[in-house]
Order: sequence, then C-alpha cells, then structure tokens
Amino acid sequence: MAEIGSTASRRVVIVVLGIGQVLVWGSSYYLPAVLAKPIADATGWPLSWVIGGLSLGLLVSGLVSPKVGDLIERHGGRPVLMGSAALMAVGLLGLAGAPNLVVFIVAWLVLGVAMGAGLYDPAFAALGRLYGHEARAVITSLTLIGGFASTVCWPLSALLLDHVGWRGTCLAYAAVNLLVVLPLYSFGLPVEAPRAVVPRGQGRWWVLRSWRSRERHGRQTIAGAVTPPPSTALYRLLFSLVAVSMTLAAVIASMMSVHLLTVLEQRGVPLGTAVALGAIVGPCQVGARLIDLMAGQRVHPMWEAVLSGIFVVVGLALLLTSHGALLPGLVLYGGGIGLRSIVRGTLPLALFGPAGYASLIGRLAFPMLIGQAAAPSVGAVLLVHFGGQGVLTALLWMAVATLVFSVLLVPFANLRRAKFAG
Repeated sequence: MAEIGSTASRRVVIVVLGIGQVLVWGSSYYLPAVLAKPIADATGWPLSWVIGGLSLGLLVSGLVSPKVGDLIERHGGRPVLMGSAALMAVGLLGLAGAPNLVVFIVAWLVLGVAMGAGLYDPAFAALGRLYGHEARAVITSLTLIGGFASTVCWPLSALLLDHVGWRGTCLAYAAVNLLVVLPLYSFGLPVEAPRAVVPRGQGRWWVLRSWRSRERHGRQTIAGAVTPPPSTALYRLLFSLVAVSMTLAAVIASMMSVHLLTVLEQRGVPLGTAVALGAIVGPCQVGARLIDLMAGQRVHPMWEAVLSGIFVVVGLALLLTSHGALLPGLVLYGGGIGLRSIVRGTLPLALFGPAGYASLIGRLAFPMLIGQAAAPSVGAVLLVHFGGQGVLTALLWMAVATLVFSVLLVPFANLRRAKFAG
C-alpha cells in the first residue's frame, strides 16, 4: 500500500470507509425503518419494543463511545473498525435467530456496541488520528459517500424482505459485514503504530495555540506555535459549548428522521405527498456536503456550524407556516443537517487540534448518542400530547438553542489561525 499520507492512500481509505459506512449504517441504524413492522406482524411482539431495540442500541453505543475513542487514540482505527464489523455480524445473527423478544433486545445491545465502534464518530476519530489537521477534506468526502446509506440500503432491505423474509434479511446483512466490510477494513485501512493516550488535562491546552503556516516543498507545514498558560475553565467551556450544540443537533435530526412523515400527515399532508417531500431531505444533505467539498477548505468549520444552524432554524420555521413552504423548508433543513454531519468531525479538530482527537470525539459522541436514543420516544410523547405542530415548535426552539451555542463559539475561532486551504 502507498504511504499513509499519499494521495493514493487517502483515496483508498475514503473508498473503503465510505463503502463500510454505507453498509454498517444500512444494517443497523436504518434497518428498523423497513423491518420493524414486518417483525412485529410476524412475531406478535409489540411494535414499540421492536423499534425500541434501536433506541437501546443507541444508548449502549453512547455508553461505550468514550472507551472506543481511547482505543482508537491508542491503537488506530483499523482494529476497532474491524471489531465493529465482526460485532455487527454477531448482533445481526442474534436478530435473525431470536426465538423471543428478550433475545431480540440482547442482540440489539450487541449491535449497540458495534454501532458505537463503527459509525461516523469512530470513523472520524480514525481519520483524525491518521491525517491530523489535514483530515478535514477526507471527513467531508466520507460523509458525502455515507449520505447514500439509506438510499442504497432501504431498497436493498425491502428487496431482501420480499425474497427471504426479515430473518433472512438479517442473515444477509450479517454475511455482508463478515464477507465485505471486515475484509475491506482489514486490507484497505493502514496499520498504525500504537501510541500512548494523552492524559486528560494535558496536551489539549494546544487549543489556544496561534499558528504560523508556510509552504515548504509544495506542502503546508506548521511552525512557531505559541502556547499561553493552560486554562481548565476555558477548555471546559469550549468542550461544553461544542457538546451541547452537537447534542441538540443530533436530537433534532433523530426526531425528524423518525417522525417526519407522521408530523406532515398530522398537518394535513397526504401520505404519498409526505413520502415524496421526505425523500427530498437525503439528496439535500448530500448536496450540501458536495458543495462543501467543492468549496475546498477556505471556510472555517465554525462558520459552517453557524450556517448549518441558520438553515435548520429557517427550514423548521417554514415548516410551521403553510403547506406552500414545506418544500423550501425541507430543502433548507436537509442542507443544514448535511453540513452539521461534517461539522461533527471537523469543528473539534479545528478547535482542539489533532492531539487526543480520537479520545475527544469519543467523549463528544457520548451525549450525542444518548440524545439520539431518547429522541424518538420524546418525539412520540410530544406527538400524542401536542400533535405535529407541537413537535415542530419544540424542534424549532431546540434549533434556535443550537444556533445560539454555535454563535457563542465564534469568538474562539480566531484563537487558532490554522489555514485550511492547500
């Protein structure tokens, strides 16, 4: 394989992780959207518990994410991502063979560990460890490919369901993880040397560095860093602002992904129209990521976080007005969450630097995944008591709070003068 830093190697890593992300998202997070009702109909298990398996899995993934980040920081992404593919297969085999609801839920708990070690956050952590400050473009490329997970896997799941049933579908995805994802990670990701994890409280004070950049031999290098005295309070403030803004954004995206069609129907939109409108969100996410990739790295991730927040706020506000505003509202919303998925990996790198990045991503993923786990249930309660209008209102206020926390981070963007171009 080419050297880790070479262009050829980066292309291989992007393709390998991109294919892996499409398949692991499709065989875990996006699986209940197609299989939940057929499973409930075939087994007689309550639909709420069948869907609740995903929420429990997300809860587990949040609990393990800090440890996953530390493991990636110490050993690199390859062994952790390989382990996630193997665990994904074990969990799917458990779903396929579950004789009762208890075993079914236990299988989702295993899948939760696999998701915590194999979805976007571990992939971002692996890329940050591999490429340091230069990981931004690679992260954007990865989210661009990963955005097609539901587009590819929902039709695939429906096709498998028609031909082999829900248990056969789970078996097929288990085979995909063992025979496709695991070998891809094994042979396509570089082996990295182990390193000691930076103890918490040390090393991360480089967040306050001011950089001088210059070109040498056609490549950007960083020199002359100036480090002021550490400030525990400042680090905690920055971490808290990033964590809260990203958690709120994750809750909004999770609640909308589960309840969007129901919300639109309760607002008087026919089901067929609601499905067509909902299908717009995915391409808008991918479109926003493509624009970000084409724009290069000239815009600081801080401003992308603010722009994402504005898009989501305006989009949700339009959804609350008239039916005529639904299309532009969903376009703006989709673009906003598309940008947010990129910011999820690039903003911590820009603010805190590559030292301890994988461990930091694991810690940030903890509240995000817990929020994602709780969001569908909270949304269901809001739907029952306040209807679709109430859900959109609650989401709009959360989006406003997300934007406020993102704006509060803006003054800290100039603390690091790293150039993202080149």
